[in-house]
Amino acid sequence: MTIVDRYLAVQVLLGLGIATAVLLPLFGFLDLLDQLDDVGRGTYRVQDAFLHTALLLPRRFIQLAPFIALIGNVIALGRLAAGSELTALRGAGVSPVRISLPPLAVGLTLLLFITVLDQFVAPQLQQKAISFRAVGLEKSAALGKDLGIWTRDERNILRIGEMLHAGKAADIEVMHFDDDGFLSTYTYARYADFIEGDMWQLSEVTTKTFTGQRIESLSSDSMIWRSFLSPDDISTLTKPPESLSPVELFLHVRFLRATGQEADAYALALWRKAGAAITTIAMLLLSIPFVFGSVRGGLASKLVLAAMLGIGVYLFDQIISNAGLLLHLNPALTALFPGLLLTAVAVLWLRRII
Repeated sequence: MTIVDRYLAVQVLLGLGIATAVLLPLFGFLDLLDQLDDVGRGTYRVQDAFLHTALLLPRRFIQLAPFIALIGNVIALGRLAAGSELTALRGAGVSPVRISLPPLAVGLTLLLFITVLDQFVAPQLQQKAISFRAVGLEKSAALGKDLGIWTRDERNILRIGEMLHAGKAADIEVMHFDDDGFLSTYTYARYADFIEGDMWQLSEVTTKTFTGQRIESLSSDSMIWRSFLSPDDISTLTKPPESLSPVELFLHVRFLRATGQEADAYALALWRKAGAAITTIAMLLLSIPFVFGSVRGGLASKLVLAAMLGIGVYLFDQIISNAGLLLHLNPALTALFPGLLLTAVAVLWLRRII
């Protein structure tokens, strides 16, 4: 790496640091305001709101990474342009493409950091935030309005009405089907305690057995049932898709597809992580012609335009993602399309100023 490369990389890192120092506290403050609305409900206190906001900061950083990349690089290159350093580099024969290489190297390092953060830090902290908030507000995990959560394997359909906490559920229904696909037994339990592995202890149980034209009903205080769900599966089912790590999403998508269930929402969340990486690189590329193409404007005007561009990209990505789910489009295509389109625009724009 030459002296110029190192200098540009340091300037880009400084710009990314400035963008992070502005955007992350801003969005953290908005999260905090949202949480303060719930203070006083249940046992939810002001310190709980601050804790919830702090635990969400790694996830917010991951979500803001493309916009931090755009604004941070605009800040870095804008400062260089204001000091006539870009003009000097161009006069020395350094092309815009050559100038873009150090920001790209910094961007790849940023993506590596985000990947580690998204796998090992952000999901765990976000899930703790969701759990702490639910306990403080005296709520159970949100499983769908009045529907509970449904899952199945080859022979069973399971409905969990409510998760009271990580080891206990309420309002359990299990429907078991025979080889011909007919309902053979129906079990209802008021509570279920997860004992160990796939063993559940059902309490206040009613079991109905269907044999020919007869229906036999049996009630018991408790019974042991071997579930087809592992503890990890149970935990995953009660978490929002965006709070799962890439590995958790991949395994859960495979589980849902293996059991014939709808997996589009989780598959889209998985592919959007790859789409966000492409968008981050595209934002870095886009900032090069963005700065060179507006040399007459000051840094403030460039930042305003960059912020408007970032908002437009965010809205476009949200529209495409929701439309993809609604129309049952391919999750990979839906998630990657915005980033690929933005990359193509950045490359074409960059070629025009070479």
